[in-house]
Amino acid sequence: MISLFGYGQTMKALSKILSPCNIYDEKFHNKSKDEFGNNLLPIEYFDSKDSSLEIISPGIPPTFALNKKARNLISEYDYFYPNNALNIWISGTNGKTTTTQMTQSLLSEFGSVCGGNIGIPLCNLDKNAKIWILETSSFTLHYTNKANPKIYALLPITQDHISWHGSFENYVDAKLKPIKLMSKDSYAIIPSKYRDKIKDFRGNIYFYSNTSSLAKEFDIDEKKINFRGVFLLDAIMALCIARILINKIDYNIINNFIIDSHKIEEFRDKNGRLFIDDSKATNIDATLNALEIYKDKKIFLILGGDNKGVSLKPLISKLTSYNVTIFAIGKCSSEIMQLARIYNISCKDSNTLKNAIDSIKNIFSDNKNSVCLLSPACASLDQFTSYKHRGEEFKRYALL
Repeated sequence: MISLFGYGQTMKALSKILSPCNIYDEKFHNKSKDEFGNNLLPIEYFDSKDSSLEIISPGIPPTFALNKKARNLISEYDYFYPNNALNIWISGTNGKTTTTQMTQSLLSEFGSVCGGNIGIPLCNLDKNAKIWILETSSFTLHYTNKANPKIYALLPITQDHISWHGSFENYVDAKLKPIKLMSKDSYAIIPSKYRDKIKDFRGNIYFYSNTSSLAKEFDIDEKKINFRGVFLLDAIMALCIARILINKIDYNIINNFIIDSHKIEEFRDKNGRLFIDDSKATNIDATLNALEIYKDKKIFLILGGDNKGVSLKPLISKLTSYNVTIFAIGKCSSEIMQLARIYNISCKDSNTLKNAIDSIKNIFSDNKNSVCLLSPACASLDQFTSYKHRGEEFKRYALL
């Protein structure tokens, strides 16, 4: 019988089509069944002799107790490989969701669908679609050993998910792993800093050092693109993918793309004060990108949550270049407070998002030269169900 490790969104969707199967999760304390006839079992019930195949939820870390016991452990990607669709994988630390969505907007008329880490499990994608565009996480790549894309687009890699991977080097290796699996008729777009790490690649590879070099490589005119800052690279990467696949650059479609909520999303309260919901910024690099946009303002910065094993020192040290007051929330509040003292940056220990916003409202009097920025540089699950939940609560409190 097939075994599933974990019972999150991906495995729940998969269990519907594989039923009956055995599902093991640390949150199960007694044997039971779900509505599809699957067995829900505590992890101590797992016996590799009774399991023909093990498919693991991408969020489960390598240290999971059953990983060493499994004999045929694969990812969701491996299970659905090969499929009839042309696979495009998009990864990187920041921007992969936006790039995936932009690519979908460019290729939808050619029969594409998108999913993966973006929220639609592979088992729910149209099996008759000509193109699968998959936002691909480092977690999924860690467990994938057979599946590979026709096109692999890798955005820049910065410090993230260290507690899951064990080290930054392991994180980078996971991001570069598809290169080893790809065929000679495939295409890869990779940051040039990893040129020396890529050996014996059989396909077509393009290296880029920055946004402009990537645009130049594919003869894309940056001036014709409306996006700036952090979204410009996303737009250019999507256009590069389309250029490879259909040999077409459609500036009109890309310029009409609407960015998702919770990504440097601006709104004003009844007093005209500017609030920015950047809850999607779950790492240092994303927060630095947001700060640069508002560098000429007084910034009330809401920072904190689960730092995923990454020290926030590189971020705090750079805040000395901005007119900023920090409002620390969540699991790593004490670390933020300590670092702020070291670098002599004004910081208040708010603990919760509501406390932070209440404090900011009391001192937020200049609606022209000040902004309140939620750009936490941390994951949200210590106090919220998701970054979306965190962003929604931020808006609700700000508009009270």
